[in-house]
Amino acid sequence: MSKKRYPRFFGFLALFSMLLLSGCDYTLLDPKGHVGIQERDLIITATLLMLLVVVPVIFMTIIFAWKYRATNKSATYTPDWAHSTRIELVVWLVPLAIIIVLGYVTYKSTHALDPYRPLESDVKPVTIEVVALDWKWLFIYPEQGIATVNKIVFPANTPINFRITSDSVMNSFFIPALGGQIYAMAGMQTKLHLIANENGEFDGISANYSGAGFTGMKFKATATSQADFEAWVADVKNSPKQLATAEYSALAKPSERNPVELYSSVTPNLFQIIIDKYEGMKPGKIVHEKKEVAGTEGMEMGKHSAAQAEE
Repeated sequence: MSKKRYPRFFGFLALFSMLLLSGCDYTLLDPKGHVGIQERDLIITATLLMLLVVVPVIFMTIIFAWKYRATNKSATYTPDWAHSTRIELVVWLVPLAIIIVLGYVTYKSTHALDPYRPLESDVKPVTIEVVALDWKWLFIYPEQGIATVNKIVFPANTPINFRITSDSVMNSFFIPALGGQIYAMAGMQTKLHLIANENGEFDGISANYSGAGFTGMKFKATATSQADFEAWVADVKNSPKQLATAEYSALAKPSERNPVELYSSVTPNLFQIIIDKYEGMKPGKIVHEKKEVAGTEGMEMGKHSAAQAEE
């Protein structure tokens, strides 16, 4: 009975695995941006280099286990064998060569793909300021004077300079199809430079758990032609909503699966204002303020002691 059941079980397992994989979206292996393509190539190169060691080891394990099995009486029996120079050379030199090549490729790619490094292009870049909130993304276009929630639009084949911060807990800004992923932290500014090689709509996500609404903290990134981008900016400017101080305070309150919102105007320097509100929480600032308080308390205690001595 068991002999008939197990083959059927493995058949169902294989079918179930295929059904799971059929729904996978291998975005990282099918990027649509210059940075994403280079990151994909690095992943593939590193994987192939490591497989140069992994695959032979797997095959040799199977071959050795078969050849030197207990029932194989024709296998060479050498109980006193202890060393082989040729085996030692292969075991040490091949991994060493792979590590050297992998190290060089990684070092070169790491500097070339530095998220703070602007992309070389003859086209003027578009700047987008990103603010991570609970649980939504606020995007500010300082040059266009507009803002959006959970949606960005930009021209294809144009560098996008992202300036990123958070007005809540630490988060992570990620557009898998375009490449790059960088953290958003309160009181700090991080940078990311991306470019879309073609028109399309791409998914943007939060790649760092940030609470109850984390799963719904998603946005759409749309790459269009320059003309369509300008038309979209004009449409946003006609929106009745304006992102003033009061409106931002309401927006910053936690909300889950927030719909797309468009703002025709935004408070000047709002991005910097959000960063500056955490100025007092920086370690250097806190230490400095503690020293000032300690110094003031010491002076007060000194004056009190002197007064008691005079009495």
